[in-house]
Amino acid sequence: MDVDGAAQDESVSGGPGQAASGLRPQSPSGSASGSSSSSSPSDAHMPVAENWCHTQVKVIKFNYMWTINNFSFCREEMGEVLKSSTFSAGSNDKLKWCLRINPKGLDEESKDYLSLYLLLVQCAKNEVRAKFKFSILNAKREETKAMESQRAYRFVQGKDWGFKKFIRRDFLLDEANGLLPEDRLSIFCEVSVVAETVNVTGQSNLMQFRVPPCRLPDDMANLFEKHNFSDCLLVTGTKEFHVHKAILATRSPVFAACFEHKMSEAQSDRVIIDDVEPEVMKEMLRFMYTDQAPNLDRMADTLLAAADKYQLDRLK
Repeated sequence: MDVDGAAQDESVSGGPGQAASGLRPQSPSGSASGSSSSSSPSDAHMPVAENWCHTQVKVIKFNYMWTINNFSFCREEMGEVLKSSTFSAGSNDKLKWCLRINPKGLDEESKDYLSLYLLLVQCAKNEVRAKFKFSILNAKREETKAMESQRAYRFVQGKDWGFKKFIRRDFLLDEANGLLPEDRLSIFCEVSVVAETVNVTGQSNLMQFRVPPCRLPDDMANLFEKHNFSDCLLVTGTKEFHVHKAILATRSPVFAACFEHKMSEAQSDRVIIDDVEPEVMKEMLRFMYTDQAPNLDRMADTLLAAADKYQLDRLK
């Protein structure tokens, strides 16, 4: 790729030997190795949702080593390019890359530096996004002077990204720094390519097997109001209440005793109550069925007296 169409530079200032940035490539005389990984969301402490989506970003990672022997004899002038061979993540990968360097810098501004770029040589798509990292291996084969992109850049075929001021030439050529053992420059490149983004959606089992809300209070209120299947009649004054013995006996020990003993009221299924007003009796029965007393404030004294007589502790 031509210098003018090359990367938009990202420069980092520094002392001798410190790299700066810009963006472009090079290729290897070695072999590339690759592996793939995908991001997976964590389930820990995740709130339960009825509908959900997991977005999986698949990233293919691979690396490449480019070794340049007799580096000090490179006679390229400023702006001239030296390229590696092409490489990819694997034999089936249609993306082809190479590394490129400007041994004496890309332009006047970087003439005292080595410029280093990653170039997308071949691409079957309109564009790809990739992050990259460059480093130099010293005499101990340790990575030094590493620089990496801070985000995934968009590459199109023929586009490169890299560092215009990767490393100062005088620092690189100084034997004391050990970056050119036997005059050999070893550049190590790591690439992470965004392969695809996949959305996986679904519904939780909670939605498929949702338990209906509890309607017991409403059902009991309906049973009291409509007195379906009632088996007993309470009479107070001129008012009659159709009730269910099982419910009254369960809620009140007084009614339980009444229904359990062979009293005349139990035998006739008719109970006469002459010490509780009809309005108070209706409210007390409503509480026994629903555990609610909406008119408690209005008739507190008489209702509490009835609750005491029939041992309705929660109403007292």
